Amino acid sequence: MDDIKIGAFNIGRSHRPFIIAEMSGNHNHSLDRALAIVDAAAKAGVQALKLQTYTADTMTLDIDQGEFFIEDPNSLWQGNSLYKLYQQAYTSWEWHKPIFDRCKEHGLLGFSTPFDETAVELLESLDVPCYKVASFENTDIPLIRKIASTGKPMLISTGMATITELAETVQVARDAGCKDMVLLKCTSTYPATPDNTNLLTIPHLRELFNMQVGLSDHTMGIGVAVAGVALGACVIEKHFTLSRSDGGVDSAFSMEPQEMQALVAESKQAWQALGKVSYGPTEKEVPSLKHRRSLYVVKDMKAGDILTQENLRTIRPGLGLSPKYYDLLLGKRVRCDIKRGTPVNWDLILA
Repeated sequence: MDDIKIGAFNIGRSHRPFIIAEMSGNHNHSLDRALAIVDAAAKAGVQALKLQTYTADTMTLDIDQGEFFIEDPNSLWQGNSLYKLYQQAYTSWEWHKPIFDRCKEHGLLGFSTPFDETAVELLESLDVPCYKVASFENTDIPLIRKIASTGKPMLISTGMATITELAETVQVARDAGCKDMVLLKCTSTYPATPDNTNLLTIPHLRELFNMQVGLSDHTMGIGVAVAGVALGACVIEKHFTLSRSDGGVDSAFSMEPQEMQALVAESKQAWQALGKVSYGPTEKEVPSLKHRRSLYVVKDMKAGDILTQENLRTIRPGLGLSPKYYDLLLGKRVRCDIKRGTPVNWDLILA
């Protein structure tokens, strides 16, 4: 399958992993903090920074009971209504331009996840280079159609979606005008656990949909993301904050700058290590061949002496005959005098 291009960046397995720092609501309603997060992301070495574009009113209704209230004791957001949660987490629409401008100053790709048609219209007015579709919206067909109609690349998180649902989403996006898509394997729990991540889905998605695949990762640390690269993920998205101790709606499962820097470095190494299917010595291994084991005469011998277990051994270095000839040579006579430490070759052996 072909690589895709977003802005100045090529995305695909022939290129280093494309790392996205997700700001989400970690700005804690401070534009200065939001810009500091952009600066820190750039310093960590990521290629992109992503926002989320919505308001509480575009997400839900201002009702604080029933299904509109979070009463799950396992949820980070337990005790909030959905409306109040989104009030805490949203990014002011007026901040999008200065944040994206700061991204451009650093050479970062700045883009966002829109959650309704008005958000798409705002982002189009700012000429974003691509769009992300969140897991909870990956079955919102009207929204998928609206985003795809821009003709810009789409990154679609797969959290909770069945194969049938993903197939419908991909087909709708293609029919509406999107040519370039990346599916992001995602587990929609916060934080996610490694044992619920199922990274083996990555190569399956790639083969099933014949498109580039990445990972939107909500686990703690970098191990899962690096493993994702080893399985073919060409995009890694992780939530990002200046410090988890500063709080914020997503801070508990967000990476800090030094962790993001480690992810950038280690994911690149994982990608470099993939290489290709290869057997035999690589070019850089060729000098090491001389350090293999081989057959050597280990005691002084006279012409006509017989090779035995006492005077013939398999040792390093590898300048003699292969050890596979050891049994064949036992009992053979040597043609000439041989000093201890001589590598064995056929010219030394009497026929």
